[in-house]
Amino acid sequence: MTELFQKATEFVQRRIPCALCTVVRTAGSVPRHPGSKMLVDGNGVLLAGTIGGGAMENRILQESRRCIAEGKPRLISLKLADPAAGDPGVCGGTLEIFIEPLLTQPTLLIIGAGHVGRALTHLAKWCGFHVILADDRPELCNAEACPGADEYLSAPVSETLAQISLTSQTCVAMVTRGYPLDVDLLPALLRAPLAYLGVIGSERRWLTASKALREKGIGDADLARVHAPIGIEIGAETPEEIAVSIMAEIVRVSRKS
Repeated sequence: MTELFQKATEFVQRRIPCALCTVVRTAGSVPRHPGSKMLVDGNGVLLAGTIGGGAMENRILQESRRCIAEGKPRLISLKLADPAAGDPGVCGGTLEIFIEPLLTQPTLLIIGAGHVGRALTHLAKWCGFHVILADDRPELCNAEACPGADEYLSAPVSETLAQISLTSQTCVAMVTRGYPLDVDLLPALLRAPLAYLGVIGSERRWLTASKALREKGIGDADLARVHAPIGIEIGAETPEEIAVSIMAEIVRVSRKS
């Protein structure tokens, strides 16, 4: 058990999601009893502990993978009686297993280190996000020009996206300087299971970008996932007010997911 909790702590400190699976209730003949635990990574690979092995444990490994991807806990009930009916065992008992994803703090990837990007960096950090600031202008994307971010990516953003783990715990705010950059980056971002994806600009700018994206083969269902124009309408004008409207929308969307 000590190894399991040490491994869980290590993964959380390294910002790698994992899941803790605990047997919480049993009846009849079962391989493990309440309190038995195992730790699983985001690929469904066993890291430590066991809840009984075999087909039953393998099923929970796969459920854990889905649980981590969704970022939500779940309670799984299993019967161990009739493999022909789909049961993962023949012990004869039943058990319930609680799968709890151990997720890191949410990440906000801010693409664009202009006035709004700088204000948003400060506010997102204050709200408890792990903040990544990305911009192809190194003179703007650094700790001196924009203090507060946890990571700075000052190369072409299309090249740096591959370095970032885009998960269901990741929000992306594209506060870029022009729609061509949005059109270039959005196809890759739309392939990720993001918690939030927003694009700054006027309605006209988004209509122009949407047309270009459709010509690239992006469908309406994917475009509907994008919050554009970004932020909640509060009559914001200054970069700081716009940052407030963006963070308010991110929190609202994240809490509903």
